Amino acid sequence: MHAEPQVVSTLTYAQAAAAALEEAMRADPCVVAMGEDLGRGGVFGQYRSADGRNLVDLFGEERVIDTPISESTIMGAGVGMALAGLRPVVEMRVADFALCAIDELVNQAAKNRYMFGGQGRVPLVARLPIGIWTASAAQHSQSFESWFAHVPGLVVVAPSTPADNYGLLRSALNCGDPVVYMEHKELWGMSGEVVHEAVELGRARVAFSGSSTQNNDVTIVSWSKQVHACVEAARELAAHDGVHVEVLDLRTIWPWDREAVLASASATSRVLVVHEAVQASGFGAEIVATVAELTSARVARLGAPRIPVGFASSLEAESRIDVFKIKAAVGRLLARG
Repeated sequence: MHAEPQVVSTLTYAQAAAAALEEAMRADPCVVAMGEDLGRGGVFGQYRSADGRNLVDLFGEERVIDTPISESTIMGAGVGMALAGLRPVVEMRVADFALCAIDELVNQAAKNRYMFGGQGRVPLVARLPIGIWTASAAQHSQSFESWFAHVPGLVVVAPSTPADNYGLLRSALNCGDPVVYMEHKELWGMSGEVVHEAVELGRARVAFSGSSTQNNDVTIVSWSKQVHACVEAARELAAHDGVHVEVLDLRTIWPWDREAVLASASATSRVLVVHEAVQASGFGAEIVATVAELTSARVARLGAPRIPVGFASSLEAESRIDVFKIKAAVGRLLARG
């Protein structure tokens, strides 16, 4: 028998997610989407197909539902729909706004399966875009992945590429448990090749392989938009400093790929975790603690300072983790031996 040919297309990050959702909605009438601005294709165009049609025009207002501005109502309705047998995609526009729906997500969706002995499941995907959004200031530029990773019962996903935004959303829609799906606010227009296949949750990918002829000097672990800055830093370090870096894209924050990280850590003996979220109590701390406990590798973290993201570009830059900061952090790690 011949394997089915792969479907490959070039899509933006937003179009890739829309394609995954469109295919899921065609395959399963129980998949619905709800939130603000979905009728116009979503505030970032993430509910608009590659040919420019809004998903509401394809599936109607009963399956692509525009809601009032009430995040707790939107999330609560999604939890109820999931318990009743639907598979809702709940759009929060940005993660910052989801704080108005924390009880519904953290106390209801995450705990229902456990507290009721498995009688109910909440196959809900909550789309909570994270990260700094240029000139949008402190209430629109936050990254909360470590908050949700802390909550038992939630799966937490952070795609960095169009390919992963397609493949990981496919898997999230089939997960069967509540998924906090955290796309980055500044990746929507990024284009790339997309293979129309699911990407397994809990599996990291090698975003940059470092040296092919000798051992790498450092492992960098990252996710979401920061992966691209890490890859650029790794290229510059190899070209100008002779430092070879393997960059791992975690892709899924919970469950996270401990095996891949530990294997790379054992090979390089130096691990730097980079994230855009505030460094204090960020998920990088979980990774470096695990690496320190289970290997002899030296570890370091690089995240944002514990300050609100400023509106002025000079203040906003203080919270951004750029290539220069990553290269400097690698240099400090190497200097420790």
